[in-house]
Amino acid sequence: MNPERPTIFLFTDGAASGNPGPGGYGVVLRCAGHEKELSGGFACTTNNRMELLAVIEGLSAIRWEQAVVEVWSDSTYVVKAINEGWLLNWERKGFNKVKNVDLWQRFLPLWRRHRVTFHWVKGHAGHPENERCDRLAVAAYHQAELPEDKGYMDSTTTLLDI
Repeated sequence: MNPERPTIFLFTDGAASGNPGPGGYGVVLRCAGHEKELSGGFACTTNNRMELLAVIEGLSAIRWEQAVVEVWSDSTYVVKAINEGWLLNWERKGFNKVKNVDLWQRFLPLWRRHRVTFHWVKGHAGHPENERCDRLAVAAYHQAELPEDKGYMDSTTTLLDI
């Protein structure tokens, strides 16, 4: 822990209209009185992908090494994967039969770069930052001409699609 750097609070949410369907993520970063919002959307994706991508985008925005980061998410998928050791077990087993491998592999180096603690918050229960992230995520997938979530599309491609 670097005593010269304040704790970063990272609030995240993902959303999809249909599962799969258009989806988006929302992020609020807060540190030492400063805030930054991030969001993005995709034409066809899943809620779990957007929940995880929100964390990835938030951690990617942190400029210094070994930051102390507290992540607040309403995703039991993401929080339990970290807090209950699922992710490290998946990694040890080569991510065999694990969904969203592309995102988990992007997440791992970011997570290891910092000192990250995950907290679960109940979604749609009035938590101000979670509600704000949800609004960002929903607004993001309502944008015109959303890009393709290549990782999702690649995971659903079969030989019949070629």
